[in-house]
Amino acid sequence: MEVILTQDVQGLGYKNDVVKVKPGYGRNFLIPNGVALIANDSNKRMTAENTRQAAHKAAKIKQDAEALAQRVGDLTIELKTKAGETGKIFGAVTAIQIADALKAKGFDIDRKRVMLKEHPKQLGTYKVNLDLHKEVKHEITVNVVGE
Repeated sequence: MEVILTQDVQGLGYKNDVVKVKPGYGRNFLIPNGVALIANDSNKRMTAENTRQAAHKAAKIKQDAEALAQRVGDLTIELKTKAGETGKIFGAVTAIQIADALKAKGFDIDRKRVMLKEHPKQLGTYKVNLDLHKEVKHEITVNVVGE
């Protein structure tokens, strides 16, 4: 079943993308929650027209994301957390903590844009991806140290 996404869905696609999903997922979750439309001819034409009209706005959003990636640069964030004697963290470092640390440095990046490959559970250095735009990804370093 093909659907047109009406908003970004992590792991599936971005707004106005035509994606192929299983029929139950489309009929029972995506369409009733307003996340997607059935990809018929009229909806495809409507989406193409909306995309064409919003092209200049999308270019500005992409340009802003690229500028933010330039400002962030090779940033290293240091997160202090409680840890045991072996270096194991009590709990795990989350995207919320990283987003708060970025906000403290002056970068307003939503926690949903912070992509963790693995949740850090040991002291050390980790790479974290920032999904600033569907075409702009940026990697930063997070250094987890004990308090």
